[in-house]
This record gives sequence, structure tokens and C-alpha cells, in this order.
Amino acid sequence: MALSLAGCNSLKNVGKEPELTPLGNGLAPNVGALPVATSVQSKSEKRAFHGLWAEGEQDFFRDPRAKKIGDVLTVTIQIDDKAQIDNESERSRNSDARTSADASFAWGSISSGAANGNIGASGKTTSKGEGAIDRSEKIKLSIAAVVTQVLPNGNLIISGQQEVRVNYEVRVLSVAGIVRPEDITGRNTIPYDKIAEARVSYGGRGRITEVQQPGWGQQVMDIIAPY
Repeated sequence: MALSLAGCNSLKNVGKEPELTPLGNGLAPNVGALPVATSVQSKSEKRAFHGLWAEGEQDFFRDPRAKKIGDVLTVTIQIDDKAQIDNESERSRNSDARTSADASFAWGSISSGAANGNIGASGKTTSKGEGAIDRSEKIKLSIAAVVTQVLPNGNLIISGQQEVRVNYEVRVLSVAGIVRPEDITGRNTIPYDKIAEARVSYGGRGRITEVQQPGWGQQVMDIIAPY
């Protein structure tokens, strides 16, 4: 019954374009135990007299770098990673144990004669394993993120999400992490390697993604199959 319900749930998107997530959905990333605030800081507006610019506007001396909740900064992601690992192990063990005992019994003219017994045990185990990893990842892009929380030490929690839908396929890019205000450049950008607890996700959903994955029935069988 559960499998039937799952199949019916998957059929509801047949013939439809994949939906985009609501605006602001990327402001609630999974950053562990740290709470994420999605409200924007508010402050009372003050009227400036005899000045060219009002408070909060982009005046001549304002620092453009993000520093408070709701500010936006640009994250530049450049990942060029390659790993190649080969591992091979072989193990073998032989064991052999034997013991023997002799016994006789006599009483008067009655004798049981000599009796002996042998006990032996032997075992052999062999195991061999071999594994290889050959992985290459290369990503170069930029994404705007929003400051969602300011930590007590001044560090910023940022989160950003970008979705692009072409025909029946949606490409989703999301980034989240913790940054130091001093690592933000004067152009209000920060490189990926300066983000602590970085969470970068680049994937998609739609018709192409569906055919690249095994069916939900096969996935269930892969999970519950003991062999």
C-alpha cells in the first residue's frame, strides 16, 4: 500500500513543469545547531537636515560591505578538485590444533586394555579487497547571498539560492555558511574558501534528473535487499 501511494504521488507531476520554490526559501539553510533568523533588522528612520544624503542611503562614505541582517553579498565559487586513490588489501590465516590422550584400566585379573583418542581442529580464512576512487570536480560561478544572522562575535551567517528553469528542467544552486566581515572584499564579494561550514549544492529536478535516477521501486529494493 505504501509503495502504491508513493507511485501515485510521483504521477501528479506528469505533464507539468517542475515548480520553483517560494521566494525566501533559501533563507532557512541547515546550519546545525545555530538558529537562523529570517527577519530583517529595523531601525527608526531619522530625518537629515542640511545634508545631501539621508541616513541609510548610499552616501559618499558608506561601507558597501554586508554587515547586518538583510544585506546582500556575492559569493564567488571556484572549485577545481581532483582525487585519485587506489587501495588493495589481502589477508590470509591458517590454524591447526591437535591433541591426543591414552588411558587404560585394570582391576585384578580384569583389564580394559589400552584406549587412546585424538582430537584435532583446523581452520583457514582468506580475505581480499580492492578499491579505487577517481573523482574530478570543477565548478566556477557566482551567486548572491543574504545575511540571515549576526553572531555575537560579529561573524555573519549567509544563505543564498538560485533557480533557473529551462523547459522541464530546473537547475538549483544554493550556498550557506559562516563568514567573517573582514574577509568580505571592498566590492562586497567573498571567495568560497573563506566561508566556514560551507554548504554548496548544485543539482536540479525535472525530466532529465528523473531518468538519470533509478525508479523509486528499485531504490526501495536496494535499501531493503540484504545482499
